[in-house]
Amino acid sequence: PRVNGRNGSAEEIQHPDPRRKLGDAGEAIALKTLARAGLTIVERNWRCAVGELDIVAQEVAPDYATGTSEATWLVLVEVRTRRGTRYGTAWQSLSPRKQAKLREVAAHYVQATGWEGPWRIDLVAIQMDAQGHLHAVDHLRHAVTG
Repeated sequence: PRVNGRNGSAEEIQHPDPRRKLGDAGEAIALKTLARAGLTIVERNWRCAVGELDIVAQEVAPDYATGTSEATWLVLVEVRTRRGTRYGTAWQSLSPRKQAKLREVAAHYVQATGWEGPWRIDLVAIQMDAQGHLHAVDHLRHAVTG
């Protein structure tokens, strides 16, 4: 605790976590990217006992599995944001372990909401340079399968 200079009381002074700030900036970019692609945002930061979904959206698109020309897809979106490439790119940060966790959280969401239509897990990968300037944004549909 530090002492508050105004009233002399001890209080915990919160310092913003730089990773949280980067993640928030990435989510804002992802929301704009998805909206421009025609997706409707339904929820943000949905949590359950096993994890979190960054963005939940819906999109009207063909369902090739059933041959339906137009179906409303539930789109569960993972946002990965990286500054620089020292620890790999945003795309590379989606490890097999993280993919397995996303499948598990997605199954919980589908069950909890009673969704009966097609669904998928997408990735929005946001790459910034070391100074924090936007370098690339990629939206990969069906990024996590299985």
